[in-house]
Amino acid sequence: MAKPPGPDMFNDPGFAVRIRARDPDAFRAVARAYITHILRAARGAGLNDDRAQDVVQEVFKTFIETAERFEGRSHVRTWLFGILYHKISEARRGVTKDARADDIDEVMESRFDERGMWSRPPAQADHGTWNKEITAHIEDCMEPLPDNQRLAFVLREVEGMESEEICNTLDVTRTNLGVLLYRARNSLRECLEMKGVGR
Repeated sequence: MAKPPGPDMFNDPGFAVRIRARDPDAFRAVARAYITHILRAARGAGLNDDRAQDVVQEVFKTFIETAERFEGRSHVRTWLFGILYHKISEARRGVTKDARADDIDEVMESRFDERGMWSRPPAQADHGTWNKEITAHIEDCMEPLPDNQRLAFVLREVEGMESEEICNTLDVTRTNLGVLLYRARNSLRECLEMKGVGR
């Protein structure tokens, strides 16, 4: 049995060859490395536990089925999160959402500084108050966000992914990603303030 690759080996062109060859050890290594991240992102995107687990299975099933198309030009993590994004969109297809058309210039001027950071961030809640009730408020506030805003926020703030990788995952430009993140942060801030969080 081949030794499972470490994190650095996912960038090795030889690993992409193993994926295309449907090497079971390579598939297991990818699953071990990223299944927790994919599940966390699915939950962060608003799917309940059962649906999130179903979607994770669908992501890895699709990954295996399309393995011969993986050329290694993007990181395997980017490939997986790209599949996840499409699966989440499929899961929500047909659901009508009320999309708020925020004026991005107004949002930037009123909420963010020139670096894109909150100019007046919500007051930090006492550490002890971050319990299930606060988590429920955050999940509730994320629910109305469009899929691309929600996943952009989760990939940046939860998974800590770099802008380039998020852009590749969501198939958006860097400018569009900035808009998605601004709108997501602004909507979350306003929603949490309305719920009294951070006051």
